[in-house]
Amino acid sequence: MNIVVIGGGGREHAIIKSIAKSPKVEKIYALPGNAGIKEAENTGIKATDLEGILKFCLERKPDFVVVTPDDPLVMGAVDMLEDNGFKCFGPDKKAARIEGSKGFAKELMAKYGIPTARYRIFGDFRQAVNYVSETEPPIVVKADGLALGKGVIIAQTREEAVGALDSMMRENKFGESGKTVVIEEFLQGPEVSVLCFTDGKNIVPMVSSMDHKRALDGDMGLNTGGMGTIAPNPYFTEEVAEICRKTIFEPTIKAMAKEGCPFKGCLYFGLMITKDGPKVIEYNCRFGDPETQVVLPLLKSDLLEIMIAVREGKLSRDMVKFDTGAACCVIKASKGYPTAYEKGFVVTDRVDRKKADVFYAGVSEKDGELVTSGGRVLGVTAIAATLPEAVKTAYSEVEKINFEKQFFRRDIGKRALEAKTQTW
Repeated sequence: MNIVVIGGGGREHAIIKSIAKSPKVEKIYALPGNAGIKEAENTGIKATDLEGILKFCLERKPDFVVVTPDDPLVMGAVDMLEDNGFKCFGPDKKAARIEGSKGFAKELMAKYGIPTARYRIFGDFRQAVNYVSETEPPIVVKADGLALGKGVIIAQTREEAVGALDSMMRENKFGESGKTVVIEEFLQGPEVSVLCFTDGKNIVPMVSSMDHKRALDGDMGLNTGGMGTIAPNPYFTEEVAEICRKTIFEPTIKAMAKEGCPFKGCLYFGLMITKDGPKVIEYNCRFGDPETQVVLPLLKSDLLEIMIAVREGKLSRDMVKFDTGAACCVIKASKGYPTAYEKGFVVTDRVDRKKADVFYAGVSEKDGELVTSGGRVLGVTAIAATLPEAVKTAYSEVEKINFEKQFFRRDIGKRALEAKTQTW
């Protein structure tokens, strides 16, 4: 089979490496891909260039298309490709609203009794400010639409919350995405990420993971797209998993079907394990990044077969098997990320591929060498029988890959290791 994977980051590199293991695969095309992805032919076609994507598919006639990033999914890439006869993995435009509109997601949860933070939705700046003036901080302010993972502000004071509203609703920091905002109560507790395969009727959770969003050690600094991950997440116990299945996972799939927008693809659940039980922080309509870089390396099953089953409505729990070990991914980024950073530095890679893998994201090629071209440049992932071993190996191998003005967190997995001695 000839496969197209739309996207070009570390998540897509992990997906491509996993798909490439299938005996059914003959060739993989990445749209756009990046210079570090050697398992696919990189095309340079942007993931949001729907016209270019369709033209490419009409010319190459792939057997299966995997649409991974949020933007093309929310824009309707799956609808467009399916309408032109191409089989796809990923939700259609109506179902992708679960991430594309936080307001839609919150109202869905409220209507069907799915546990989440209390909230209000505002399209009027003055009304939002009045509400904030009567709300006890911390206050969570979210842009309704997609905002590159940066549209969530946890305001410690009412003044900060008003500032967030001003930047979103009046200064148009996120364009149309911030015209409407969701204001939520602040939840406390350990965070858990759970990616799930679903064919619109059946839902099968993957191994849980823990992301590290802040740029600096000790969860300090600005929020990023993610500086590292571990799997499995020790807070996602069998007891918590069963509660989530009954109160969150299955109800969400049933709710989407009842609303006339059944979800087929990978549905990401961002959860908070509060003192009142698990609650949904957010949904994503696709694989998470960098969660995918620790989840898929633990997958023992054929990813392509699972994706085809999802598309055909034939997903079953027994076709999704994971390794019982653990994984740790450490992200190396360009100094200055997530704001301004320099590009064009040569990457030297001496990682022992028998001990760890490298998933490239922000790199391009110049004069036959890999050079940095993005904020998050790459992730180094190690798998081991235990989490302490995985963390130790990931850090020993991440030292073997270098470029000028790099930085990385040195405490990925610390919270998870400490959690081993706690009861939740």
